[in-house]
Parts: sequence; C-alpha cells; structure tokens
Amino acid sequence: MYRCALPLLLAAASLTAQAQQHRAFPAHALRGELVITQFPDALMNGRPVRLAPGSRIKTDTNLWVPPAGLTGQKAIVHYTVESSGLIMDVWVLNPAEIANKPWPTTPAESATWQFIPASQTWIKP
Repeated sequence: MYRCALPLLLAAASLTAQAQQHRAFPAHALRGELVITQFPDALMNGRPVRLAPGSRIKTDTNLWVPPAGLTGQKAIVHYTVESSGLIMDVWVLNPAEIANKPWPTTPAESATWQFIPASQTWIKP
C-alpha cells in the first residue's frame, strides 16, 4: 500500500522543485500584473487588454491553464504581445522568478536595456 504512494510523492516533490527554478523567457517578454476579467478581456498593470485567440497561459509550475481558471485573480506574470497588440503568451511567475529584478515592464525599457539569455537577467544602461 505504501509503495503506491511513493511515485505520487516523488512527482509532487519534482513539481515543487520545478516551481522554484527559473524558466527561460524570450527577450521580448515583459513583466506585469495580470487580472483576467472575462476572457478575452483582462487588465495588465491596471489597463484594459485583450488576450489573443490561441493565447497560452502557464502556471508557476509551468502547467497550461485555461484563462477562465485565473478569472479575478491578480498574478505577476511575464507576457508577450503579438503584432496586433493582443497578449499571446503568459507565464505566471514563481517566487524565484519574481525576485529576478530588474525586468522590463514596457517595450521602451526592453529596447534600451541589455538582456543576458544565459542568466535570464537584464542590465539597465
């Protein structure tokens, strides 16, 4: 009976360890506070935005979640914007990723700061 629980405990420990690791984000990802009001409508940093059709949201454990699963919740995220201005990819950040500062919050900041992909860090000019 106890042998059956071991794989579940190992899987849970693995997910917890994964949640505290830094994921690799693209250089054009911005940081913000997301609140999904009613899909596809949302607020990013208090301003109205729309999620793109086919947008993807990953939790802090890197699992996909439908937007309705986050409705009404505030989350610190990294996100990408497609050419039409809609939010495409969203990653809910874990505590280790939130502590990784500075991270640009506007396209102007990401255009002037220097991104180091290997360490997932930014350097301000």
